Amino acid sequence: MEKSKRNKRYNAYVESVTPKTGTWHSLWNALWVGGLTCMIAQGIGDIYYALFPHLGKDLIVNFTSMTIIALAILFTGFGFFDVIARKGGAGSFLPITGFANAMASASMEFKTEGLIMGTSVKMFTVVGPVIVNGIVWSAVAGMINVLITGGI
Repeated sequence: MEKSKRNKRYNAYVESVTPKTGTWHSLWNALWVGGLTCMIAQGIGDIYYALFPHLGKDLIVNFTSMTIIALAILFTGFGFFDVIARKGGAGSFLPITGFANAMASASMEFKTEGLIMGTSVKMFTVVGPVIVNGIVWSAVAGMINVLITGGI
């Protein structure tokens, strides 16, 4: 009986301090922040194409990806990414920028443990499962494709 009273008090406390968010408001913020991020990336790609028209499309895409990864890491280091994430929610975690933020955050958090055992190792504790799941599910999708189409 004592446990249930304690649990009810705790649940009431959690309910009172949890910020109230509207679903539509959160969706709107995710849409415009994610959309703005994509527009900036497209603009960066267009600038690269204008400056280096002789490069192939694949190389321009790679340069653009590297640039937005570097920007996400810089924004994480300077604390801007947290501000953007608080406002934009899921819109700030587009796969490439969210992945860069996760790795940079973990590296910064564990830098006191040293370059190798802190920064270099701990950054993969957060993103390691993402890498493993990406590899596993890509292999599964490839096998399904082979089974359906009868070949590569």
